[in-house]
Amino acid sequence: MEDDLLQKRLGEAARTAREELGLTQAQVAKKAGMSPAVYGRIERGGMMPSVPALRRMAVALGASPAVLLDMTRQEVPSSDRDLSPEARKVVGLVRTWSEARIAVGNELLRVLDAVPMVDD
Repeated sequence: MEDDLLQKRLGEAARTAREELGLTQAQVAKKAGMSPAVYGRIERGGMMPSVPALRRMAVALGASPAVLLDMTRQEVPSSDRDLSPEARKVVGLVRTWSEARIAVGNELLRVLDAVPMVDD
C-alpha cells in the first residue's frame, strides 16, 4: 500500500474509533500524549505518526494498531487464526495464566491426551 493511502486510511480509522467513543480530537490527543494539532493532522491523513505515537493512539482509542493501519486478517500473522472457536477460547484463557498454572494445565492435558476418545 502506498504511504499516502496508508496515511489516509489510518486517519479514517482513527476518526471512526474516536467518534465511536464519543471523544473529541483534543481528548484523544491528550490521552495519546500529543498535541491536538498533530492528532488532527493524523486524522486528516496529512501525517504519519511514529511507531511509539501510533501505539499511544491505539491505547487511547482502544483499538488495535492493525485496525488503525487497515491491515487485513491475512496480513496480520496469527498462530491461532486457523483454530476453532473453542480452541481460541482455550488459548485466550491460557494466555492469562501464571507459569505455575500453565505447568499444572500442561500435566492435566498430558493425562487427558493419553485417554482414548470416541471421536478421535
